[in-house]
Amino acid sequence: MMIVACVALAAGAHAQEAPTPGPRRGLQKTVDEKTRIEVFRGRSGSFTRLPPRAERSPEERGQHLARLRAAYTRSPAEWPAPQVDPGVAWRELGLLPTPPQVERGSVEDTRIQLGKRLFFDPQLSSSGQIACASCHDPDLSWGDGRTVSFGHGRTPLKRNAPSLLNVGQADRLFWDGRARSLEQQVELVMLNPNEMHASEEETVRRLRSVPGYVQAFAAAYPGRPISLATLATAIAEFERSLVGGRSRFDIFLKGRPEVLSDDALVGLDLFRTDARCMNCHHGPTLSDNRLHDVGLSYYGRKFQDLGAFEQTRRIEDVGRFKTPSLRNVTRSGPWMHNGLFTSLDGVLNMYNAGMPHLYPKNAEQLDDPFFPHKSKHLRPLGLNKQDKADLIAFLESLAEPPRRVRPPEPFPQAASVADQR
Repeated sequence: MMIVACVALAAGAHAQEAPTPGPRRGLQKTVDEKTRIEVFRGRSGSFTRLPPRAERSPEERGQHLARLRAAYTRSPAEWPAPQVDPGVAWRELGLLPTPPQVERGSVEDTRIQLGKRLFFDPQLSSSGQIACASCHDPDLSWGDGRTVSFGHGRTPLKRNAPSLLNVGQADRLFWDGRARSLEQQVELVMLNPNEMHASEEETVRRLRSVPGYVQAFAAAYPGRPISLATLATAIAEFERSLVGGRSRFDIFLKGRPEVLSDDALVGLDLFRTDARCMNCHHGPTLSDNRLHDVGLSYYGRKFQDLGAFEQTRRIEDVGRFKTPSLRNVTRSGPWMHNGLFTSLDGVLNMYNAGMPHLYPKNAEQLDDPFFPHKSKHLRPLGLNKQDKADLIAFLESLAEPPRRVRPPEPFPQAASVADQR
């Protein structure tokens, strides 16, 4: 498999005729004289590199910071224009919508509290061992901190669990975007034989056997029977209540520019300009909620995952995954849908190289209509070491302060799963 982490070379005429030894054993290097892109070729494939740009001197960095402080103390509407590709319907970075105030003891609060109880209850799974919170742990930024998640019978799944923080702002859910509402997301997870492995009939029967749940459902949804739909609605209401907005970046946006460090401010500007992040990561959640191929489908290999295509069967969805929110991103590793990276340094290094780009290795792949094609928004960036450190400083400013969430106590007289069989 030929893997190239960049856009294709402009034309063969621009490349040097005689390859020179590359920095790694067994690799040959050519350099495109027009773009300065270095191409390394070996037996197992190819990759490219754009040499990092020169770092600013301390004096130059100080002058640059002064300009940025002046530019970014204004309203976001007056910030410098971001670098985005033509046709990208970007939105400026900003504050999250203010959630509605919920009075303690109100019907809305009663529904949220019921949803919270259900969210932490493993009785919703057929084994009685998997709750929603098993994969969406509040202590792990509402994710699971795993390379890939475990499902029914401790079966490893193909992907990890995305964070649920601010999930109410998303109009696509799951890494492949297959759910278009939180209610649908809840039902799909519960009924998936590889995840919670539940059945609607058994789950409803189990809940109806617990007096505490009978009373809680009656208080939250008067006149509505306990059902999968009502259960999903309650959990969705709880998930919508998981709202952040207390990061240093939020404080910065509210008119306190001093809370953002110099490094984070430079990182913010890089994020919006030379690093090209806002082609996909924009708006209050720093996600366009769209699907993109970032070159990690592992096409034709052991861990192949064709993303949204596996749900839609549309050729244009091959290799596409949903853009994750970057809020609290420094607390939600490992990163990417398959947990490929254990550090943000690794993530930035790969994006700096333009992400992997596949080339067909044989005639069969060349003619395969399902061969994945990487997003046109990805290209080598040439960021230097300081640039990447500044970007990470900005991403750190998106972190939320810890908030302890205590799981509810189980209802008394709740029958165990074994007793229900």
